[in-house]
Amino acid sequence: MTDQAVDQGEARLSEPPAPESHFLGRTRELKELRADIERTGLDTLAGRKAPRARVLLIAGRPGSGRTALAEEFVRQIAQRYPDGVFRTRLGDPDGTPVPVERAARELLGALGAPAPAGAAEDELTEALRAALAGRRALLLLDDADGAEQVDALIPDAPGCLVVAVSRGPLTGISDVRPCTLGGLDTKSAVELLTRYTGSVRVTVDPRSAESLAEICEGQPAALTLAGGWLAARPQTALSDLAKRLHSDPDDAPTLPRLLRLVHDGLPAATARTLRLLSQAPAGTVDAHSASALAGCSVKTAQTVLRQLAALGLLRPVADPLPEYDIPGCLHPLLRALAEAGERPAELQLARARLLERDVRLLQSCRAATETDSPQAQEKLQAIPAPLRFATPAAAAAWLTARRPALLAAARLAVADGELDTLARRLMSQLVRAMVAHFGTRAAAPDLYGIHGLVLDVAERRGLPREKAAALLNLGDVDAQTGRTRAALARYRAALDAGREANDPYATGRAMESVGGAHQELGDHDRAADWFGRALSQRLARGERAEAARLYGRIATAHTYAGRYGEAQRNWRAALAGYRKEGDIAAHARALSELARVQEYAGRPEECLRTCQEAVEWARRAQDTRLLAALQLRLADTLDRLGDPTAARLHRAAAERMLEEEAATGTAAHGEPGESDPHPSDACEIRSASNED
Repeated sequence: MTDQAVDQGEARLSEPPAPESHFLGRTRELKELRADIERTGLDTLAGRKAPRARVLLIAGRPGSGRTALAEEFVRQIAQRYPDGVFRTRLGDPDGTPVPVERAARELLGALGAPAPAGAAEDELTEALRAALAGRRALLLLDDADGAEQVDALIPDAPGCLVVAVSRGPLTGISDVRPCTLGGLDTKSAVELLTRYTGSVRVTVDPRSAESLAEICEGQPAALTLAGGWLAARPQTALSDLAKRLHSDPDDAPTLPRLLRLVHDGLPAATARTLRLLSQAPAGTVDAHSASALAGCSVKTAQTVLRQLAALGLLRPVADPLPEYDIPGCLHPLLRALAEAGERPAELQLARARLLERDVRLLQSCRAATETDSPQAQEKLQAIPAPLRFATPAAAAAWLTARRPALLAAARLAVADGELDTLARRLMSQLVRAMVAHFGTRAAAPDLYGIHGLVLDVAERRGLPREKAAALLNLGDVDAQTGRTRAALARYRAALDAGREANDPYATGRAMESVGGAHQELGDHDRAADWFGRALSQRLARGERAEAARLYGRIATAHTYAGRYGEAQRNWRAALAGYRKEGDIAAHARALSELARVQEYAGRPEECLRTCQEAVEWARRAQDTRLLAALQLRLADTLDRLGDPTAARLHRAAAERMLEEEAATGTAAHGEPGESDPHPSDACEIRSASNED
């Protein structure tokens, strides 16, 4: 791709200087908005206390500078709201309204409030209102599509303020007076042009500058494109552009005509890159995404992005990583240019290249965390240098910054339906990278959405194995967040899908999970029955370690049901399995649980002997936490047997062990039967590609 090109002997794309960023004009609008904060509301006039936050509306068409005005207004009044300013977008770049659930989740995340994975919209909006209760915070809701979106997010806190940005009025929200934007005043419009062209050309021909501002109707987006076009052509007079726009027979609005003019003046390769950027998810691009879309090197993409930003076609993002936003007013116009200038197959190929690049970056991102694995480091070295991360911290920073775009890429790929294989690979790697860097619990809300997308693909493509995996993952998150009945329905559906796929792993996992859900619901008979079905499958496949674990789960179900004899028989079966496997730690924990059952059954002598045996095994396993728990159980048992002196000695030993553990920072293992009943592979996507 060339660094310079000439249009009619004048255009030069050698990165003209970027304009200043300070705000221009809109003095009247800012004054009106500030006054509107203090305006007496309808509730106050009626003698009632305002039940909700005041809502201010900035209405204007895309390109009018509505978001810039909102940001400037928020900046000026932010000090009035000591609990913070929180932002979210209510519209995707392609014009699709953002679901309220997603917006509420983003705001809760910014507030540092919990947002349960898989929670419904009503639950999340209620949590948002609870998090803002009693606070003085400011919410900026950009690009709202309608009153319903905004209304659902308004806090029940009169001390808060909501600033909404929309194309038109929000009919349905009471006591809202829109601040409707027209164009900039002539002075401000000319000053905006001057930032790009320099003062000389404006000073020598002020009338042409004013004429150009009039042609652009004072719209900042159009003025920015005009200024960028002129900045790339330092020998062109302002009057030349004004005449060109006046003589243009096209009766389309000025912004599309200016975009076409700027686009047609670009080098062919740069113009093609600009068109393909419209395919970027979430309207955000970096050098890697631009490189993949255009099929060029990362270095070339970096240069082109800087050039396009200097022309006003992209907006730099204030982020630790160099990224650019496609202005919302230009996004649909660029899509139209792409559809007119590129064959559908070329656009699909560009999206496929971007998905493939994201997959490889996510592989590298995950591998960066596996510093102790020689195999992972070997694979990492096989990845091209531009796709590698220098440190785990750099990988985490990239994943955090690109998270919205990666999630949007997954959603778009699934909705498109033409690149399902790549979509599945992307989601698999995204899950693994998020778990590696953020942990399963922190990433759970995003993972829930990804598993839902996997389920969509699996159902559309008729992939029962992937369907079973997705249902199991979704069920696990439902179970972990207290939606046990919803989890049970997921697990039963996963069992059907696993049987259809003839997948013994999914079938056995689903049976065990159904049992776990029944146990959580207090139906211990059904829990034991389903654990038994899963056990039969494990025994048939010779999986002794898993069978021993399931014997323990059956024993726990019987213990809850008060069937202590059955519980003891199953714990002894578990002990036999662990002994054969040579699993010392599991053997010690199983003995501890057997002692617990014997205590419940009123057999203190047996409990004492089992505890003493468990202590020896726990010492061999070097499980300090379990040793301390066993010492306490021994103390309780000795108290029942009438030996308080020995009981005190065991309690003192337990306290000493726990103090030493706290001092040395030894990891706690916890007692069996009290941990999460679901397997640890809850967030793994098992895809037919088997790709690493």
